[in-house]
Amino acid sequence: MLEVTDLHAGYGDTKVLHGLDFSAQKGRVLALLGRNGAGKTTTMKAIVGLLKLDSGEVRLDGEKLSGRPAYEIARRGIGYVPETRDIFPSLTVGENLKLATRIAGANPAWTIDKIVEFFPNLAARMTNGGNELSGGEQQMLSIARALLTDPRLLILDEPTEGLAPIIVGQIHDKLGELKSNGLTMVLVEQNFGFATSLADDVCVVGRGRIVWRGSAEEIKQDKSVQKQWLGV
Repeated sequence: MLEVTDLHAGYGDTKVLHGLDFSAQKGRVLALLGRNGAGKTTTMKAIVGLLKLDSGEVRLDGEKLSGRPAYEIARRGIGYVPETRDIFPSLTVGENLKLATRIAGANPAWTIDKIVEFFPNLAARMTNGGNELSGGEQQMLSIARALLTDPRLLILDEPTEGLAPIIVGQIHDKLGELKSNGLTMVLVEQNFGFATSLADDVCVVGRGRIVWRGSAEEIKQDKSVQKQWLGV
């Protein structure tokens, strides 16, 4: 579904990605793992159009996305849950959700009613401002907002960062439900156990390149890769 080819990108004179290649298969979960600073978030920003590529190509179902603005990429079917969540703090939960529905086409798979059923924690918070939510509730709202764009592919950047273990468990269960329903996902995550319990496929990023690729089961057994590239 997603093909990333020879990606080169960075920030000004600082080059972060040096020919990064990977693909995500339809109906599967790909985990992108690596140490801090390896280039994972830069990769996600490049895919969704928030960072200009120096060179390389991104395709979704064969359609070239690289070079398009972020709003067009979102409309083509990529939902993005950023590391910083980026909800609108001065808007209510309901308003945050309503804004997201503007991107979806006719007869979307996700509606606000379905989202509230999926994330019951948000049901009682619909009139609360985004800045009145806990970290876990903000993460649920960020995921909910991405789902309301009716994505074919959902990208999540560090969805468990800073969350209490009980909330991490809840997020894990919800992503597991999405996987069971056939949603294709790319997951960037520092929590090795969380990532490998959800992923089918794994790519390890090191110094702006893919340095290992295989199945989740294979990387669980490969202690040398875990130590060298992940610090596990």
